[in-house]
Amino acid sequence: MRELLGKHWHHLPAEEVFDYLETDPAAGLDLFAIGHRREQFGANVLAPRPGTSPLVLFAMQFHQPLVYILIAAGVVTAILEEWVDAGVILGVVLVNAVIGFVQESKALRAIESLARGMSSEATVIRAGEARRLPAGELVPGDVVLLQSGDKVPADLRLFRCRSLQADESALTGESVPASKEAGVLPREAPLAEHRNMAYSSTLVTFGTGSGVVVATGDQTEIGRINELIAATPSLETPLTRDISAFSRTLLYVILGLAALTFAVGLLRGRSWIEMFMASVALAVGAIPEGLPAAVTITLAVGMKKMARRNAIIRKLPAVETLGSTTMICSDKTGTLTQNQMTVQQAIAGGTLVSLSGAGYDPEGRVLRDGEPLEPGRHEALWETFRAGVLCQDSRLVRRDEQWQVEGDPTEGALIVAARKAGLDPDGLADAFPRLDAIPFESQHQYMATLHHVAGGGGSHLVYVKGGIEEVLRRCDTALQGDGGVGPLDAEEVHRRVGELARRGLRVLGFARKTLPGSARTLDASDVAGGLTFLGLQAMMDPPRPAAVSAIETCQRAGVRVKMITGDHAWTASAIATEIGLQGAADEQGRLLTLTGQELARLGDRALIEEADRVAVFARVSPEQKLRLVEALQARGNVVAMTGDGVNDAPALRQADLGIAMGITGTEVAKEAADMVLADDNFASIEAAVEEGRGVYDNLVKFITWTLPTNIGEGLVILVAIVAGARLPILPVQILWINMTTAVLLGLMLAFEPKEPGIMLRPPRDPRTPVLTRPLVFRIALVGLLLLAGSFGLFEWEQARGGSLAEARTVAVNVFVVGGIFYLLNCRSLRDSFVRVGLWSNPWIVVGVAIMIALQLAFTYLPAMNAAFSSAPIGPDEWGRIVVAGASISLVIGAEKWIRRRWSSAAATVRSP
Repeated sequence: MRELLGKHWHHLPAEEVFDYLETDPAAGLDLFAIGHRREQFGANVLAPRPGTSPLVLFAMQFHQPLVYILIAAGVVTAILEEWVDAGVILGVVLVNAVIGFVQESKALRAIESLARGMSSEATVIRAGEARRLPAGELVPGDVVLLQSGDKVPADLRLFRCRSLQADESALTGESVPASKEAGVLPREAPLAEHRNMAYSSTLVTFGTGSGVVVATGDQTEIGRINELIAATPSLETPLTRDISAFSRTLLYVILGLAALTFAVGLLRGRSWIEMFMASVALAVGAIPEGLPAAVTITLAVGMKKMARRNAIIRKLPAVETLGSTTMICSDKTGTLTQNQMTVQQAIAGGTLVSLSGAGYDPEGRVLRDGEPLEPGRHEALWETFRAGVLCQDSRLVRRDEQWQVEGDPTEGALIVAARKAGLDPDGLADAFPRLDAIPFESQHQYMATLHHVAGGGGSHLVYVKGGIEEVLRRCDTALQGDGGVGPLDAEEVHRRVGELARRGLRVLGFARKTLPGSARTLDASDVAGGLTFLGLQAMMDPPRPAAVSAIETCQRAGVRVKMITGDHAWTASAIATEIGLQGAADEQGRLLTLTGQELARLGDRALIEEADRVAVFARVSPEQKLRLVEALQARGNVVAMTGDGVNDAPALRQADLGIAMGITGTEVAKEAADMVLADDNFASIEAAVEEGRGVYDNLVKFITWTLPTNIGEGLVILVAIVAGARLPILPVQILWINMTTAVLLGLMLAFEPKEPGIMLRPPRDPRTPVLTRPLVFRIALVGLLLLAGSFGLFEWEQARGGSLAEARTVAVNVFVVGGIFYLLNCRSLRDSFVRVGLWSNPWIVVGVAIMIALQLAFTYLPAMNAAFSSAPIGPDEWGRIVVAGASISLVIGAEKWIRRRWSSAAATVRSP
């Protein structure tokens, strides 16, 4: 029977499904068949996926090129009994490994969340008896009974439905509960339109139904998504890719310089032990030991800033990825919209009105031509609003200072509209008590209710709401604005409906009929004809106002935004136009929309072209979301993907940055994501992109600041060996410089505020290296200046009779003071530090003050002199040190000024 599980169950009549599965709709499976099927198909649970052990995760933290050099240097220095050097080196390695392990040990728990989602109970008919069983015990062929509030335990082919509705948003992205029916559907119908199927882990929101299990465990739709999640690798972020490439390049440079130093020393007759120590000193000096910690802390600072703007970061590298993002693929419902259906317009008696306000808050007015329409001034309109209140089963309640709908969101919108029109739902229920009702059935597309009319002369009223076609074909007349009854102009109604539908509005029609007072029940024959048409109410899930401005900011900053939704194409296109998305449009100026069916017909190359060109994608499946992300990445984009449902999890993992919704998002989506939006608002993404750009700027500033010190230290060692001179700085002094300046000076750049105009520039090209050619030139220039200052003053001090310890102390202080002056220039990589302002980052002042105090201790405290082979120096030496450091600031300031002038001149030449 296993080969039967791949069938298109929605395309088969229910009778054939029972035959294939050898089961009975009334009695279910017999007890003997259940055991055999459990052996054949296994338990109704998702198969666990093998994970990485904590020990392997920790060991992988050391699998980095620069870490290999540090470990080797630490081991060798320990063998040579240089315990301070060895302890500091290996301590840095260990701290970095622990930080990385803590981050990665939060590993993806999406599959475990899926498994928890399937652990529920179900009412099952077996051997003719209904019993409550754990969902894990279900097998194909079991008959399951569903009612409101149930979690669907497996994939079911429905064969009996009564007003059955299911919330499938986590699986399909559909913004409203899906109505179910038992009929046969076309084979090519997309997943979101499988009305005769109920899928595992979705929720029954209304009505009752029965279905037969056609798939369990990994064979379900949720199981397929589980496999997609497991098969989708976590991508490296732009930062991790750039740092890896940078580390490999630096590795080759350091090994080359160390080998050159060792070889030159041997040729000059030095001992190999001495040269080996010199090579270790060069390697330790050239490696930016503080870089991993600086990256982590800078990202952590950015993470705190983003948290204050409702963007919760789960994985640190995601902070920087936001700053490099070139494409945001956003869900519609709840992210770009308010996830609250709202009646926006109504038409009755030839009059069009609009309703102010948005969402479920009933504050608002009915407006005609922009002016409030007083209650009772238009009978057909108010009767249309009254019908919307009476002909429904939902409630509008206020909880925790917020208005919420208990029931169908569409019906909630009708209640809100009535309250804006001045109607009291509770008062109407008392004045028109319900006697009977015909619930909404998806195959009939209408709902009808029978009401007693107090003081109505013994007659009863029937109110009907539903799809326009079903309502109109039952109507003979239409209610006029003055309350009179006139002829029905069906063509005019259809024309109006078409205009509203083209704007993405969902339109419902309303009608009424009078029945004699003897009627106590209501059936289909009572509403088959003779109805009076009342009017239309048109609704949509309105855009978030903040999302509109956020999208404008993103697009102005060169970050393109695309909508990928499970909703209808018309609705998606209308919302996309209203919020200002930019993309290919048709002759009428409407944004082009690709549906899931159209995407399925595209090959990979065509998909890459269309994904880049089109801005709106509707009715897409989980696999298609994944393909779209891959297609956009194929163009070199750094893609951020938002999602809230289980169906979004594979694409969230594939994206460079997965963003889950914090309020409406499933646990599966949150675990698969790199970032969670606390308020489900697209505006928070724009804020996070802005913060991410600032974080990346600060990381580049740190790297630009720290590398010249490392280069200068390495060159000092190399030049000393080539010149046959003594080492100007010792390995332990190098470690002192690197670790103290990295913490007290370099890390202060993590707190630099964002530079003006950060969201007016285009996103960074992901193919651009961390360090551009101008920055590489600047780093080399500062490294040479540090070499000249330290080595020159080292030789100067010895030439004028200073001791070796004093000369080395001067050389060390040149690196520190030069680093302080250069730090000021690194606060902006383009503008003068004077323009940035000294007090805009007070942490710089604090760091510099502490660094100066430590250097005075390094120079004058006897204990420090003994530990680091330093010695006190006089005011003259300090004067020369300050001049050497200040010259770096002056040279880099001049270099910035020249580059700004060149850039301005080039821009003038390019402009027409």
